[in-house]
Amino acid sequence: MIYKDKTDKIINAFFTVYNKLGYGFLEKVYHNALLIELQKMDFEVRSQYPIKVYYEDYEVGEYYADILVDNCIIIENKAMEALREEHEFQLINYLKATDIEVGLLFNFGKKPDFKRKIFTNDRKQKD
Repeated sequence: MIYKDKTDKIINAFFTVYNKLGYGFLEKVYHNALLIELQKMDFEVRSQYPIKVYYEDYEVGEYYADILVDNCIIIENKAMEALREEHEFQLINYLKATDIEVGLLFNFGKKPDFKRKIFTNDRKQKD
């Protein structure tokens, strides 16, 4: 699995944050706490990482991934009742639009949940 050691540590950071804060805060609170926890683990983190989306040679949109870790893993955070399929597709689309191949989707809901997604560069359309 790509970046297994890093993703395992990041997932542990997710559970650390969840266990300390519990359920019921807004997504931004968990986001900020996760940034702190990842920095304590010596990860390089970027908050609100911009992702440009292209159609042919035209820029058609810009999104912001919640966190980019070590320039190789995108994290998307949610604080919802449960993860839904569209959240997974959102993360996959972030991976498709970048050279990044690994993404983690975290939900700080009543029950903590996560999904690990991989979309390798050899599967991405090249111009």
